[in-house]
Amino acid sequence: MRFSKAMKNRFILTLIIALSFFLRIYKITSIPPSLNWDETSIGYNAYSIMLTGKDEWGEFVPLHFKSFGEYKLPAQIYASIPGIYFFGLNELGVRITPVVYGTLTVLLLYLLLQRLYNLRPISLIGTFLLAISPWHIQLTRASFESSFSLFWFLMAIWFLIKGFKKPKWLVISTIPFVISVYTYNTARVFTPLFLFVFYLINYKFMLKNFKYALFGFLTFVALAIPIIPFVISGDAAARYKLVSITDDKGLVPRIEERRNLSKLPPSLTKLIHNRYTYNTYYFSKNYLAHFTPSFLFLDGAGHKQHHVQGVGELYWIQAPFLIYGLYLLIKRKDRSLKILLPWLLLAFVPVSMTNDSIPNALRTLIAVPVYQIFSAVGIFEFFKFKRYKKIILSLSVILFIVNFYMFAINLYILYPIRYSKDWQYGNSQVVEYIKNNQDKYDLVVYTRSYGEPHIFTLFNLKYDPAKYQNSPNLNRFETFDWVRVLKFDKYYFPDLGDKGTKYEDIVRANPDTKILFVGKSGDFPESAIILERINFLNGEEAFEITTN
Repeated sequence: MRFSKAMKNRFILTLIIALSFFLRIYKITSIPPSLNWDETSIGYNAYSIMLTGKDEWGEFVPLHFKSFGEYKLPAQIYASIPGIYFFGLNELGVRITPVVYGTLTVLLLYLLLQRLYNLRPISLIGTFLLAISPWHIQLTRASFESSFSLFWFLMAIWFLIKGFKKPKWLVISTIPFVISVYTYNTARVFTPLFLFVFYLINYKFMLKNFKYALFGFLTFVALAIPIIPFVISGDAAARYKLVSITDDKGLVPRIEERRNLSKLPPSLTKLIHNRYTYNTYYFSKNYLAHFTPSFLFLDGAGHKQHHVQGVGELYWIQAPFLIYGLYLLIKRKDRSLKILLPWLLLAFVPVSMTNDSIPNALRTLIAVPVYQIFSAVGIFEFFKFKRYKKIILSLSVILFIVNFYMFAINLYILYPIRYSKDWQYGNSQVVEYIKNNQDKYDLVVYTRSYGEPHIFTLFNLKYDPAKYQNSPNLNRFETFDWVRVLKFDKYYFPDLGDKGTKYEDIVRANPDTKILFVGKSGDFPESAIILERINFLNGEEAFEITTN
């Protein structure tokens, strides 16, 4: 039986999608090594909505989840409900959602490439590159909102391109565009900015199809209205100020320091060292940091949760093909650049206005498909040359395999051992011990040393959300940038240690009370009997558990 070319292409695509799913689902409950506090918060709030219709704060089906005070957007939390319903409140229940939409994102790229170039080899190559992308795999193996935002944005671009033949799709595309805005904070800047530039570049087509373009714009605005009050609220402004390059706590002292050190005349000093010049400088520096070989091909982002470490965000073997593909598209003045260049160049604008974790893989994930598209075009066109084709192809395949092998070893073997601390590993083990022994104690004291112990307690105990929302002794307070939960039920979450609340003080304040303590090394007197020690995966001690 002979297979047609179309059947062969479908078979290859099926294999790529299967590979994509496997690379994201394999050891998903243990790599990354544990749920971090954001994943745990997403999971517990989805669980709370599922059972009570309210979040942990008692808000009924909110559009913003206050969580730790950072106000999470709703899409990821609501989308997590089915996974938790079918698999339970656990690692698989939370992470199956990004695995599924991460795999579907790979399929969407194939559909998009077919619309852009209608060349199956390019479509299959680009799809394969996204399927094995270190950048995309890392951020779809855990519950990160940015990868869900990418899924919706890619769908919207696919619809938008379809709109050039059937203008009704211009209107339909606004729905996934808006959903992307409800998914991740960066998209609230990037998506409207991209649409504005896209409409500007394609103004002739938009004028020709004015009623569709106008209706699409009005649809976008109407669907985005519920989120606008929060965007312009004091809470949003305060949160943005904490991470913005315009933050007075960091910016003003830097300017004053430079002015004091300057030997120039006062008027010239003020002209050089001021808010406008510094904001421009830091924005430009942050922006350009995302185009360095170190970030793209060698080391990747420094944030341990956002990148597997030891490899670039892209494979280094992609570099020549990526550059060649971009060169050819520019040389041909390919129409696809009217979408791809604004997409790529605007993707790094929102993160460049922040002051933490630069270069940042999480907030710039939206750019990943563009790099795979340029690389796919470059690979396809390069191997059209017949001279030395077999030798170069064989060498490229070998280098790709070596590159992928280095990434796989880092991700599946080295990464969980080296960086379990960065993922707040040990908290679920602590709560498992608490669960099995808490009936023996009147009070459980659980240190805040490694993050937000209350959310790990709620999640791993599967604590009744209704009971938590109405807990009479629930004690939480807000600082300028965060929310602290100090106590609920029999659980107390102080800053244990010499710089916080001491073991002896808690014992003294609770006479005739049987207390279970969870802390780190040094939090307890030498005479304390350690009931259990919990280590990070590299062998370093994480927690000690004792009693009074």
